[in-house]
Amino acid sequence: MRMKKWKKIFAAVLCACLFLAGCGRKEETENISRETQESQSDEGEIKIGLSFDSFVIERWIRDRDVFVDTAKKLGASVNVQNANGSVKEQISQIEYLIDRDVDVLVVIAVDCGALTEVMHKAKEAGIKTMSYDRLILNADTDLYVSFNNKGVGTLMAKALKNAIPDGGDIFMIQGAEEDNNVKLVREGFEEELEGSNLNVVYKVNCEGWLAELAVDYLDEALKEYPDVKGIMCGNDDIASQVVRVLAEHRLAGKVQVVGQDGDLAACQRIVEGTQTMTAFKSVELQAKVAAKYAVNMAKGEELERINSTVNDGGKEIPFCMLQPISVTSKNMDEIIIDGGFHSEEDVYLNVDKE
Repeated sequence: MRMKKWKKIFAAVLCACLFLAGCGRKEETENISRETQESQSDEGEIKIGLSFDSFVIERWIRDRDVFVDTAKKLGASVNVQNANGSVKEQISQIEYLIDRDVDVLVVIAVDCGALTEVMHKAKEAGIKTMSYDRLILNADTDLYVSFNNKGVGTLMAKALKNAIPDGGDIFMIQGAEEDNNVKLVREGFEEELEGSNLNVVYKVNCEGWLAELAVDYLDEALKEYPDVKGIMCGNDDIASQVVRVLAEHRLAGKVQVVGQDGDLAACQRIVEGTQTMTAFKSVELQAKVAAKYAVNMAKGEELERINSTVNDGGKEIPFCMLQPISVTSKNMDEIIIDGGFHSEEDVYLNVDKE
């Protein structure tokens, strides 16, 4: 029964992503060696270069595994590189992938404004390029695959408005400013708050998406604004640190906390009552869609079902926009458990479901 429900949910999400929206754990910090990632395939096999910002954020491990597995099933090999949060290292690794003559280059940017030149170098070498999750600015990539990040901010703000009907002060502890998605999430969040009785009194960014920075930021903010009612967190990893600090101040469960990504720890906090919602993004769906399009691009095939575009600062580029889902304790079973993203046993590990 559960498998049947999951198939329905997956089909619905995929349909919405592809047609309505445009085409719709910290385990690894060391760079995956270039030697072990060398393609041992026969001549003519599609070669994809996949460059990651880092694996600091939990979800990137899943993105990598699903992307590589999907591409492999479609007859392509994937050379994975991990820049460990270094722009200089990512540029060097992209140049390496260009030298390896990959057919398609897929990049999760460390800094969305710093890779323009090297991405143009890839295009000049005849390599198809894709911005994955984060839009690389002024790079004229052949495709951008991501979620509706402005919509993520909108969902966060709506969750806080619903949870704090009487209004009050709220904090914004965001991700890295160099990530273009952070700007889009903030835009959606602030637009949704306009005219509401929620007031943003403290706003900060966690450089390099280092969630640990949120500890000192929140301690600082609580000294000035001890009566805070809600906190918008750039992702669920940051929310983990925020809830820990709130617990130390005996405020966990009293202050409304929102995040994004649908991490297991976040889902556990939601059913426990210490996190209000997470803007869930099916990274499995995103990775599968991106891998399939990468193979299509390598074959020179037309990219079907993409009717949205986004301006990268210089040009309008094709945009496959997927849709996030607001997950709370009310729809946790339907979206997360029945969807097969986390097991019931894991989500309710610390609480009695009944």
